[in-house]
Amino acid sequence: MSVTLPDPGPPRPEYERPASRERLEQTVKALEQRGFRAQIADSPAHARELVLDLLPAGAEVHAALSETLHELELTSAIDESGRYDALRPKLRAMDRRTQAREMRKLGAAPDFIVGSAHAVTDEGEILVASGSGSQLGAYAYAAGSVVLIVGHQKLVRNVEEGLRRIREYSLPREFLRMQAAGFPGTLWSETLLMHFDGRHRVHVIFVPATLGF
Repeated sequence: MSVTLPDPGPPRPEYERPASRERLEQTVKALEQRGFRAQIADSPAHARELVLDLLPAGAEVHAALSETLHELELTSAIDESGRYDALRPKLRAMDRRTQAREMRKLGAAPDFIVGSAHAVTDEGEILVASGSGSQLGAYAYAAGSVVLIVGHQKLVRNVEEGLRRIREYSLPREFLRMQAAGFPGTLWSETLLMHFDGRHRVHVIFVPATLGF
């Protein structure tokens, strides 16, 4: 059975505007007050360096599907360098028909998961959208450590604006990407909102470039 999903319309360009340095610094403080760790990278190359410095050699690492990771060449650095115990190559080699349970367990609670978010509020709340929801459990609780790389354009005033950004910018961009890849549509049915990190598991790195959706 195939399902063709409705076109969400063009992405709204106002959600591509990068934030000021002052706003970024205030957001870093807000994130830290909620228990998250946060840094501002000086460049995309610096952001990549910061991420890799957080991942010990030989560590079990899951690179979540993310345009931001792809653009920073972090997906290949994690999955192909041989430096880490990368989970995605293992998952690709498994048979979903016969090993679905093992695949779920392997991806659900990695020691490290690296990905991105779709919005961060001025008050330090993080919003992540997902079609399958496969990475949300790891982000919210199960992963030992979470590293999120976030472009400057993803800062929003509050949760309401963050949800609007997902609907009116991230989803249309993903729809266009899926159309170009030959799929009839896309649906992001799950959204995670992270308010507080009592275990200091989540590390946010802001990238000074309009990367990802």
